[in-house]
Amino acid sequence: MKRAVFPGSFDPITLGHEDILLRSLPLFDEIIIAIGQNSEKNYMFSEAERINFIKTVFKEVPKIKVQTYQGLTINFCQEVAADFIIRGLRNPADFEFEKAIAHTNRSLSGIETLFFLTAAKTSYISSSIVRDVIRNGGDYTLLVPKQVRMARKPN
Repeated sequence: MKRAVFPGSFDPITLGHEDILLRSLPLFDEIIIAIGQNSEKNYMFSEAERINFIKTVFKEVPKIKVQTYQGLTINFCQEVAADFIIRGLRNPADFEFEKAIAHTNRSLSGIETLFFLTAAKTSYISSSIVRDVIRNGGDYTLLVPKQVRMARKPN
């Protein structure tokens, strides 16, 4: 079975994440969206809300699963028998950052990272931009899947 992990905080999941996942589906038998737990981060959406967003967005896609994890992504990949990590690239800065992590992950574990360029129509979207728009009362509906649009705005 070809299994991949798509790690991130998904706070919240964006149209860019959704696009990358849908385009990567033909390559794998299963993709695990791995929500990393970081006690030092101040999330806008709770872990339960983020899991719910993702499960709702992909409820019709049985090849996509959602799990949380702590620690190194490669350790999680080994626990779930995934040989690949999926990452999206929006710009050259993303590439430089992700390249170093991918080289490290491969040298420590043999796990390969596959990079997907974001679609032109979603290349400017990031979870941090979405959170900033929400915090400031802006219209974030063009940046996230409809399941996130329908969610309550956090305080």
